Amino acid sequence: MHGPLAQMFIDISFSAALQIVLIGFIGGVLSGFIGSGGAFFMTPGMMNLGIHGIVAVASNITHKFGKAMVGSHAHGKMGNVDRRLALFMLITAAGGIRLAVWIVNLLFKGGGDEHGAAKGAGANLYISLVFVCILSVVALLMLRDVLSKDGETAGPSTRIAQLLGRIYLPPLIHFKVADVKVSLWVILLMGLATGYLAGTIGVGGFIGVPAMIYVFGVPTAVAAGTELYLAMFMGAFGMLNYAWEGYVDLRLVFLLYIGSLLGIHLGTYGVKVVNEKLIRLATAVIILLCVLSRGIAIPVYLRQMNFLAIDARWDAYFNGASKALLFASGIAGCGLILYNVFRAHRQRRQLQSTFGIPGPLAT
Repeated sequence: MHGPLAQMFIDISFSAALQIVLIGFIGGVLSGFIGSGGAFFMTPGMMNLGIHGIVAVASNITHKFGKAMVGSHAHGKMGNVDRRLALFMLITAAGGIRLAVWIVNLLFKGGGDEHGAAKGAGANLYISLVFVCILSVVALLMLRDVLSKDGETAGPSTRIAQLLGRIYLPPLIHFKVADVKVSLWVILLMGLATGYLAGTIGVGGFIGVPAMIYVFGVPTAVAAGTELYLAMFMGAFGMLNYAWEGYVDLRLVFLLYIGSLLGIHLGTYGVKVVNEKLIRLATAVIILLCVLSRGIAIPVYLRQMNFLAIDARWDAYFNGASKALLFASGIAGCGLILYNVFRAHRQRRQLQSTFGIPGPLAT
């Protein structure tokens, strides 16, 4: 690539490549576990490595297509995908993605010094602010809900779903797999929001999944599988839109795939063996830590946009703290998931060994 767009792409060292693979692996585990796509970790992770936000989002949404296809297939075999619900949401999600690409592209071209370190600072600031504002609200609501319940098997709150059920907004559509009846207008609104956030920060699942759980009343496992099925189509459409503008870096996409395609299988298995309340608690805590990490990086972009008068030497400290917190939260969350997965695997082997039950794990 030649010309101005070539300046967006950084040289990827061996160390940076390994970190991107690790980002992909952690994102894959989280994606399979909570159906979020894992972009809430991968997008800021790449930005912490010095990659422009618009390139990180574009490459991540491209990577989202293949990973979501693998994840939705795994969930589909377990009966956790309501394809009809996903396709209804896709109607407006495509429009949300297109709007997001237009706004971020406009800010990237108009914010920051065209050739200096501040190039793209406007888009980076916008992406970070949307990330912090939206995901902090979602995580806090999820955390409040899960901590307000007693018992290990407490399900998600259905208060919003019950409230909407009293408001007659025809046409109401019944979805067999999810076993819910939802107004078409509510579905279209949530689809638009999911598409917009997927196109802006690469994170659609943290609106799509909570919306299905808390607004539609869909079971957690079905919400996770259905969102991954929806993400497959959103990823393809987002990839085409960002690739047309020249923002997709295929090197990043392939490195993310190396890690995520392994991680997503482990995460998907974790959904079957980990308590549902723990899934939602881990989701809320991990995302709050990732939000805090992205918030720490915001002063850098404010300085680059001349909105904050601080010494440029502080950039390295802000970026370093943001990166350290992000990786610490991702590794801790991934470790929690893998611990429960391998513990369940070991317990199953012991049962098979004790009772002489043949199976693929009894080797």
